[in-house]
Amino acid sequence: MQKIKFVSDYQINTSKKIIYPYLSTASGLAQWFADDVVINEDKVYNFIYDGENHYARPVIMRTNHHVKFEFFDPSEEEEENHDRPFIEFKLDENELTQTFYLRVIEYGDAYDEQEQGSIWEGLINSLKEIIGG
Repeated sequence: MQKIKFVSDYQINTSKKIIYPYLSTASGLAQWFADDVVINEDKVYNFIYDGENHYARPVIMRTNHHVKFEFFDPSEEEEENHDRPFIEFKLDENELTQTFYLRVIEYGDAYDEQEQGSIWEGLINSLKEIIGG
């Protein structure tokens, strides 16, 4: 299946310090992104949604700025330069307006872009309700 890159920015009315734990910790992600998130002793995140396990490694964890998870299939052997799906969260501030934005970058199997946008809109609205932003 062909992979596509989905990128979208969402205005968030809160500080980076408040939102970052919701993007980087198992308990925070489980509140809005997945049904449950479990981290094992090897620091592998297991995102559980739709009754399925989705395993990911954190490849970037820049406090209050940037988080990236790379997904993998634990039953497959590790390969270098494998075209792995990922999800990335970046926190940016517009210096002029002092407004914070959450940039979501998702790279994975091709979906209808409009459907993907609707899915993320719903997820981000859930996150905003939780953080009050």
